[in-house]
Amino acid sequence: MSFAVAIDGPAAAGKGTISRAVAAHFGFAHLDTGLLYRAVGAKVLEGAEAVAAAEALGAEDLIVGYLRTAEVAQMASKVAVIPEVRAALVEFQRDFARRDGGAVLDGRDIGTVICPDAEVKIFVTASAEVRAKRRFLELQAAGSAMTPEEVMADVLARDARDRDRATAPMKPAQGALILDTSEMTIDEAVAAAIKAIEARC
Repeated sequence: MSFAVAIDGPAAAGKGTISRAVAAHFGFAHLDTGLLYRAVGAKVLEGAEAVAAAEALGAEDLIVGYLRTAEVAQMASKVAVIPEVRAALVEFQRDFARRDGGAVLDGRDIGTVICPDAEVKIFVTASAEVRAKRRFLELQAAGSAMTPEEVMADVLARDARDRDRATAPMKPAQGALILDTSEMTIDEAVAAAIKAIEARC
């Protein structure tokens, strides 16, 4: 039996952490759809053409260690606005969402475009200031030399691209639970998501 949980939201809101915890709690499969775009972005940085890279993407491309760098994240946000790139990755995501045993997908347009019939839709958000601080600490731990000001600018730029793109703009899906994690601990946010899912199980 399939059971899809769609978790959307902007960068560094906590959706990835929440999604992984929720998937582990219920024994569902998990897909960070942002990795698909990061993998395409990484290939573009290596000289590939964006649409061709998306069409040729394989599972082996999703385990490259450098997909979490700021440079790849920026390029991922840029290729994600290309309609043909998004179209090439849609079926991969939809097939994953309807696999037996349940699935959790997190991204920017899961509840609105990829899986609008998901049993549970959650939109995870937080203030730009909180998200920039989280991302700065994450990058700092990874050895990045970016300043807090540069990280804030990066977060705002990605927000604008994700929100204002013509194809599949980032926004809460109809009927989605809005989960603002600005003042929440990880445990509190995960508990709120689990409660919402349990109500539908």
